[in-house]
Amino acid sequence: MTEARTDSRTGAAAGGGIGRRRFLGTVAVGAVTAAGAGPLTAGDAAPARAGRTAGRRPHGTRPLFLGTYTSKEGGGTGIGLATYDTATGRITATGVVPGVPDPSYLALAPSGRTLYAVDEQQDGRVTALALAADGRPTVLGAQSTGGAGPCHLSVHPGGRWLLSANYLSGSVAVHPVDRATGALGARTDLVTHDAPPPGPGQDGPHAHQILTGPDGRHILAVDLGNDTVYTYRLDPTAGKLTEVSAASLRPGAGPRHLTFHPTGDFAYLANEVDNTVVVCRYDRRTGRLTPGAPQSTGTGPGTSYPAQILVTANGRYAFLANRGHNSLTRYAVTAGGARLVLLDTVPVGGDFPRQIAFSPDERWLFAANQKSGTVTVFAVTARTGTLTPAREPFAAPLPVCALPL
Repeated sequence: MTEARTDSRTGAAAGGGIGRRRFLGTVAVGAVTAAGAGPLTAGDAAPARAGRTAGRRPHGTRPLFLGTYTSKEGGGTGIGLATYDTATGRITATGVVPGVPDPSYLALAPSGRTLYAVDEQQDGRVTALALAADGRPTVLGAQSTGGAGPCHLSVHPGGRWLLSANYLSGSVAVHPVDRATGALGARTDLVTHDAPPPGPGQDGPHAHQILTGPDGRHILAVDLGNDTVYTYRLDPTAGKLTEVSAASLRPGAGPRHLTFHPTGDFAYLANEVDNTVVVCRYDRRTGRLTPGAPQSTGTGPGTSYPAQILVTANGRYAFLANRGHNSLTRYAVTAGGARLVLLDTVPVGGDFPRQIAFSPDERWLFAANQKSGTVTVFAVTARTGTLTPAREPFAAPLPVCALPL
């Protein structure tokens, strides 16, 4: 559930009562990391050795982009720009890209030369930004998603198509990408999730995520409103989606976010409404997703809304962000990806962790905490999956997405 609308359980509008922290010019007011316990050093956490190492630097700084809401009290004025220290995890603000309204989710092109953002508004759009050699973005333009409240987007691995999910309209869209510039063309397809009927307490379909399966041929769309994950086949020439299967979750599950095991044979689904996770089997030949039984998030009987789940590139650990409980659940991944074993929960150090992301080398995990207006950073120990807070929280205006490069 994105925070541009009312909370699906409590009926209360999220994001209110937060102190205003805006990026001004090229310097962020209140955004410099506060002094506290000494930062972790290179010896405190072993970096992951499998995957996600492209562009890795042993020392120095790397870019970090921050998504926010520009239309909410306490929100930002565009896409936040920052850097993080690869040795300590320290975040430093460097400015803002104005002119992108409500950029609540960000994605990078496979080429690394273009950044994409949703404009989560009633008249939804997706915006393309070219990245200069120094990482500074320049807006290339925007295109309509054909729906309301787009909250997620991803780029097809071939770099030719941008996929987006309209939460309020319950639809998914496809846009062509210019290979030379990264700019977006007019929408080539728009598919509305008009069946099955909405789940308990829902007013209609609510597409919350869209991503490409590990086979590269199938597109999966997670819909919170009707408890369904749809599988489409993408026409790589015309940019059209054809539904090939639909996986039903139990009524009222509220599926939000899906991620795949590195083998591609299993996926893990975070269910926002009933506070569970589900291990799913995935058939790479047909694109069919088969959900298993719901499992505990380890957050106990209190109110908590799972947000996003990540799996390490070595396939050994998974991490789940829990809003409300304000924690990160750590799972061991066993049986070749077929089982999640709950290990523990770790306080996230902020309020309402909306999204989490690994650094490319998986040495650091970033949590965007919307209600506290902070980003927290954890060192990840590859051997054990242990999470260790790296520094005091970094202040930012309503951070709802952190994208470290």
